[in-house]
Amino acid sequence: MKNYTVTRFKNADSTAWNDFLPTARNATFLFDRRFMDYHSDRFSDFSIMVFESGQLVALMPANMKADVLYSHQGLTYGGLVYSTLKLADVIAVFQQILKFLHREGITKLVYKTLPEIYSEKPSQEMEYAIFLAKADHTRRDVLAVLDLSLKNELSEVRKRGIKKGEKNQLAIVEDGDFATFWDKILIPNLESRHQACPVHTVEEIELLASRFPKNIRQFNVYHNDEIVAGTTIFVTPHVAHAQYIAANETRADLGSLDFLFNELIQKVFREKRYFDFGISNEEQGTKLNAGLSYWKESFGASAVVQDFYEIPTGNYRLLDNAII
Repeated sequence: MKNYTVTRFKNADSTAWNDFLPTARNATFLFDRRFMDYHSDRFSDFSIMVFESGQLVALMPANMKADVLYSHQGLTYGGLVYSTLKLADVIAVFQQILKFLHREGITKLVYKTLPEIYSEKPSQEMEYAIFLAKADHTRRDVLAVLDLSLKNELSEVRKRGIKKGEKNQLAIVEDGDFATFWDKILIPNLESRHQACPVHTVEEIELLASRFPKNIRQFNVYHNDEIVAGTTIFVTPHVAHAQYIAANETRADLGSLDFLFNELIQKVFREKRYFDFGISNEEQGTKLNAGLSYWKESFGASAVVQDFYEIPTGNYRLLDNAII
């Protein structure tokens, strides 16, 4: 068996961490320390690095609260990041991580997975390792995902919305104007419909977009030079993900969102493998917003799940005889 060493990430490790990400088969720019650390004041970082014979072989973005370690709560997805590890290696690495956390006085790991569409190749080794550790399956989110390699049929209601957008001479502009979208569309929309606010402040999204200009893109819709809708897209190698979607009260009359997303799917991101509309569930995955889900599905999207687990760190003992 290989000898794995588990350590806690330190700021001095940032370069090594970031240099590892391009070699991984299941990493995106969200795991870059320049992204993760923008809100370092909100989370007590306890990210994990795993070495074998002095060589970095795996990472796990994480933060700690009391005696519980979480797949980083400031990220949409998480999990163990690796490149060349085989299934038996991942099981062994996971055991060493649990053992390390147990020694550190951490009683439980709350683990969220990376949806499979974001991996370079099938990478669900950790799902099997988690099963062997008798994890509790505590939550399941459902993403609405469009496979752009297939022929997807628009519903008649979406087609009518697109025609409204054309008739009303809407203009889609990638102008990088996050502030106008945040102030005039996104914040009022979230406040009135969900009594919520964006995860990112406009200052934060502008900072992140300046660090990752190819990965964070803003598309706004204008009617008579007035902004009426928009979306913030997070772009990864195979996926275009709508991080924020919002429109003002004219959306139904103007067809603004239908017009916008048809343009993004058919033209802007047509070379991507997937278009991810994001989740339509609430309350820790236990309630489905049927109207929102239907809107996404009427573009041809279908379900991809993201799972969440809780594992007592003492369960590392259950992996002692898992590999024969």
